[in-house]
Amino acid sequence: MDLSRLSTDALASFAVFADHLNFTRAADELHLSQPALHVKVRKLSETLGRPLYTRHGRRLVLTPAGERVARFARDLDARMTAFLAEVDGAAASRVPTLAAGEGAYLYLLGDAVHPGVRLINGDRARTLTAVRTGRADVGVAVLDVLPGDVEAEPLASYPQTLVMPDGHPLTARPRLTLADLAGAALVVPPPTGPHRITLERALRAAEVPWTLAVEAEGWPLMLHFVSLRVGLAVVNGCVPPPPGLAAREIIDLPAVPYYALHLPGRADDPLVTGLLTAVRTAVRSTPCASRSPSISTPRPRPSGTS
Repeated sequence: MDLSRLSTDALASFAVFADHLNFTRAADELHLSQPALHVKVRKLSETLGRPLYTRHGRRLVLTPAGERVARFARDLDARMTAFLAEVDGAAASRVPTLAAGEGAYLYLLGDAVHPGVRLINGDRARTLTAVRTGRADVGVAVLDVLPGDVEAEPLASYPQTLVMPDGHPLTARPRLTLADLAGAALVVPPPTGPHRITLERALRAAEVPWTLAVEAEGWPLMLHFVSLRVGLAVVNGCVPPPPGLAAREIIDLPAVPYYALHLPGRADDPLVTGLLTAVRTAVRSTPCASRSPSISTPRPRPSGTS
């Protein structure tokens, strides 16, 4: 590996590419041509001797090596910014960055979102990537499996509920089982979404027949279709039903756990600790906190641990 060919310019360009995972948008931000950015990323990959991204269908995804390189590039940029500020006699400052999905922003994070925080909106995979690459100081996501390379603090766990119009026969029951959904027309997310996959597996395992009413992206649109009586929807218990709709817990579906995520080495970073405090407070104060069977209170870390 010829590290003499490793340039800070290539690292900075790769960090921008890692933000977008799209050569067109990254090249526009860098004021480069796409071919020039391709060359920079390819040469950086050759210098390091490993691929930095892969292609999954039409999507580009960072490899573990790519995530480490992006994280190193951002750390290097932050150190350089702090050094130059010190030379100029100015105080270095960074804006804390929070990454989360649409549902978390709409129903959980509340007061944690304000002009003093930079926001990244993305699904679970993008939120994890933003944390792993150092683009986000803290992420909030639903996790089924805890990653080994990221600290994951449980925030809250919510039941899954069936949302239906007021007056629907199932509203007479305080709780439901999957068997109660037999023959229902359901409003569901697209097939590749984790919520859709989990729900379909559970219905199949319980041998519950159902029909597809419509596929919709995001809780608000799903609830809108339920309001129009297109079908019923299974949603996270943190999603409040709007007027005219009712929600009932489905007791044999697994609870949905939300976690706050950050890099292990940043447990004492003021940007991380400040955001974590704001996120915890927001989750506890949100209206759906009363519907959560588990709102986590983090335990103090033993001294000397991360």
